[in-house]
Amino acid sequence: MMNFVLLGFSDILNLQQILFGIFLLIYLTILVCNSIIILITKIDPALHTPMYFFLGHFSFLEICYVTVILPRMLMDLWTQKGHISFLACAIQMSFFLMLGGTECLLLAVMAYDRYVAICNPLHYALVMNHKVCSQLVAASWISTVPPVIGQTWMIFSLPFCASHTINHFFCDVPPILKLACGDTFVNEISFFVAAVAVVFIMAPFLLIVVSYGKIICNILKLSSARGRSKAFSTCSSHLTVVVLFYGTATITYLHPKPSQSEGTGKLISLFYTVFIPTLNPIIYTLRNKDIMMALRKLLTKLLP
Repeated sequence: MMNFVLLGFSDILNLQQILFGIFLLIYLTILVCNSIIILITKIDPALHTPMYFFLGHFSFLEICYVTVILPRMLMDLWTQKGHISFLACAIQMSFFLMLGGTECLLLAVMAYDRYVAICNPLHYALVMNHKVCSQLVAASWISTVPPVIGQTWMIFSLPFCASHTINHFFCDVPPILKLACGDTFVNEISFFVAAVAVVFIMAPFLLIVVSYGKIICNILKLSSARGRSKAFSTCSSHLTVVVLFYGTATITYLHPKPSQSEGTGKLISLFYTVFIPTLNPIIYTLRNKDIMMALRKLLTKLLP
């Protein structure tokens, strides 16, 4: 069976062990912080609301998302080999795209939840009941599967040239397409239209923009400065995560390839695959009084 070689960070040999330690610490931090968020949203009755229901699922998604990338990267840094089979590469790409697409959709669902809470508060409990919330989460997970499987199959059906060296730290679409022989224009266009532009970026992003446009208009109508501040504070964490995630993902997939070096591509990919998932729990906890209070209650029980 054909094998690929992930170059990763092999061009900086003297820093391999240091990078291994840094990324291992980051991975453990992501696992622990997101697990704590999942735990407190489950056990604290004050957090049994749609907003925290979605946040718990988002934290679980973040764990899955980084687990597709980081354990493999850590193994490559430790062994300094980087060999990955054709099948394993295809599986990694498909899961990465599915989870990335699910994250985009779940961020849109969370924006819709904030829209209903702020713009239609009297009907919030009725509109965002538990059944609707569960259906929205399920739809976010399931709807990415068919386009991703189709796209992955199209990419890995291409003939690959003599070089099987992937100048990246995981099997992403742009570096894999560079290895394909012949004309990959059709595949690049199909990926842009079917996967990135429609399912993963544009549709959820437009929903987020519309939701926040209406939220901001509604907040500005409030006569109380305290009310405006409270409304903005409930959205600020989510909005920060959206800007960070969509900003780096858009640069990677919608930026013209000739103007982006491979080193720059790796650095940007590190942001949305590793660093942003590390920041997300911090963003959601430090600016959220309910979560901080639930965390203090949990620590009081564990460390009386």
